Amino acid sequence: MARCIEDNIIEIIPFECPPLQNITCENGKKPVLVYDEHYCCQYYQCDCFCEGWGDPHYITFDGLFYSYQGNCTYILMEEIRPQYHLKIYIDNVYCDPIEHVSCPRSIIVSYNKQVITLTNHNLIGGANLEAVKDNVKLTLPYAFNGVRVISSGLDLFLSIPQLGVDITFGATGFGVNLPFQHFGNNTQGHCGTCNNNRADDCMIPGGILVNDCAVMADYWPASGVNGEICTPPTALPTVGGDLKPTSKPCQAHPECNLLRSELFEACHSHVSPENFFLGCQYDSCHMSNPAVVCTSLQSYARACSQLGVCIHWRNYTNLCNIECPADKVFNPCGPAEQPSCDDIPERETITVHTEGCFCPEGTLLFNKESGVCVNKCGCLDASGTPREFDEVFEYNCEECICEKASKSVTCEPKKCPNVNPESCTEPGFVLVNVTNPSDPCCSKQVCNCDVSICPPLDKKCGVGYVPVLEVPNGKCCPEIKCETKKVCVHKNTEYEPGTDIPVVACQECSCTWDVDPKTQWFKIKCGFVQCDEKCKPGYEYIETSTADCCGKCVQTHCIININGVEHILQEGASLPSTNQGCDKITCTKVNGQFITDKYTVQCPPFNASNCQPGTVQLSADGCCHVCVDQIKGCKVQTVRNYINHMDCQSEKKMDLTFCGGDCSSFSRYTAPGLSSCSCCQATRSSNRTVNLGCVNGDIVAHSYIHVEECSCSRTNCHVNDALIENSLRKRSLGLP
Repeated sequence: MARCIEDNIIEIIPFECPPLQNITCENGKKPVLVYDEHYCCQYYQCDCFCEGWGDPHYITFDGLFYSYQGNCTYILMEEIRPQYHLKIYIDNVYCDPIEHVSCPRSIIVSYNKQVITLTNHNLIGGANLEAVKDNVKLTLPYAFNGVRVISSGLDLFLSIPQLGVDITFGATGFGVNLPFQHFGNNTQGHCGTCNNNRADDCMIPGGILVNDCAVMADYWPASGVNGEICTPPTALPTVGGDLKPTSKPCQAHPECNLLRSELFEACHSHVSPENFFLGCQYDSCHMSNPAVVCTSLQSYARACSQLGVCIHWRNYTNLCNIECPADKVFNPCGPAEQPSCDDIPERETITVHTEGCFCPEGTLLFNKESGVCVNKCGCLDASGTPREFDEVFEYNCEECICEKASKSVTCEPKKCPNVNPESCTEPGFVLVNVTNPSDPCCSKQVCNCDVSICPPLDKKCGVGYVPVLEVPNGKCCPEIKCETKKVCVHKNTEYEPGTDIPVVACQECSCTWDVDPKTQWFKIKCGFVQCDEKCKPGYEYIETSTADCCGKCVQTHCIININGVEHILQEGASLPSTNQGCDKITCTKVNGQFITDKYTVQCPPFNASNCQPGTVQLSADGCCHVCVDQIKGCKVQTVRNYINHMDCQSEKKMDLTFCGGDCSSFSRYTAPGLSSCSCCQATRSSNRTVNLGCVNGDIVAHSYIHVEECSCSRTNCHVNDALIENSLRKRSLGLP
């Protein structure tokens, strides 16, 4: 130190630095050595590292864990006292079709008069990443005005080498790493205050502290960023109140248990897996896509790799596997900026480790843009194929060379030899240029067939022949050839196989499938006509004149169809109908035609008023109404008795009804089987129930039939061939 004594006398005093004191970083990272404000002494401090993943879960600069489901663009980090004018924003959007949860869609970095947006266009599934500046997609790697952006395939990396700032963004989440010497005690936003003290991380604008960082996050919307207009809550949160009650956690996905397992045991002493397990458990309960739990595992593995602990974890999961292209291999702890032929030793590179698909051992990228792995540096041709320096090759019909001086490929058109033209004399051939099969880059002249200039075809074929177009070998134009058709030919007419052909009277001729070896047509086969002398009932087969080949069936009887049954009736015979003798059917022949007539019995005039009441019924033949004595006719009758069933009996006698009385019947020989009988039967009844007392003391319910109305109903009779008239008296009794 320099101290002014007097009169421009300066005393130089050596400054003694205090001994180094070890500290513990609340965010779990290793302390780093920094200089004091005079750049004389060093001391330990904790760099600022904030990360987020899932839907989303935050760990602040000082290691405080919380989850927040906002749907807007927010201030992730900004300087309290602007010094480097660095601002980082996060754009969160709802990302689940079922649950009300959000995911980080983009990270927006504003620094040194540049605004660069790192975006993921696929929030569910594999990442679709791009870097955008002024609404224009950047070609990576990008370096301008102190900012560099590269891609590892799975993540985008933005670095500001002058400040030591590293920002990572990918499908699984984001990470922000700031050196304490530039940003210590000077940050605010969703990532909190970087001072190794979690107590002041949940701070809203104005320096007010709240108990819950999820409440704090609502108060940091970004104004005028990303085209969104979001407003903070109008009221200030309650300070010092009780924390929100925590709900009972649901069951975590089995993949989450890997964080606490032996798989990550080497990292447990460096970074606790608990916050990442809580995030994994939260995603298991609130995201419909089960693969979201992979973000917690990848975020923990990334935190471990930054501390030098590399975990090969993806092969132990069913949801989180990554497939690499055929020319790449997967590495869980590869360099974020892969080595390439374009690397300049003096240029500072991004040294962050990340997982992804890398060139196999012994190879490197040709350049940052191509993604092509080569074992020797040289040039890339237009197809992306690596070429060694001074290599001469042919590409796209050009002769090319890989020049070492310019590290680029130069090409010239290939020179083709001169060829003698051919002469085309056959019809239809024209001279054209075609690719030379022996040298695809050069052409030659050949005679090419063009049928559109062939002469017209006018040849016709006769009956039994079909024209067929064919092109003889060595010719261009088609010629007509008459080929035998697969038919029979008779009297200049074609017949298909299986069809009848009129050749000779009283003979049947048809076209067969047999081929005539002389004509090559199908043969015609003939045979005498086979007459069908079988006639249906009621008809007889009769020979006709000799001019006809066969006779014919002539009707000899009447044919009557009754209820689907055909009856054969001779001329003059009669047949009773189904109306019990009231009708009959007769067969007559008029002018050679057989005609059936139906006759109906005519009843004499009948007036029911001339009969005594209760004496009207059908006559014995069942055709006409007559007056009869029906005092003893069919009616409802009653008896009073007990109802017995099994070992049970009704308590008292019951009125039991049944049908009884006279009904008429007759049997008359008019035709076989004609008779009429009737029986006194119930036409209306009902079911009734009575309680029966049993010998064992039980009371059971018993149902029986109660007859309410009776009448005479027709029934079958025993048929006699002799003339019998008999009056039968029938009674129907129905008792329970």
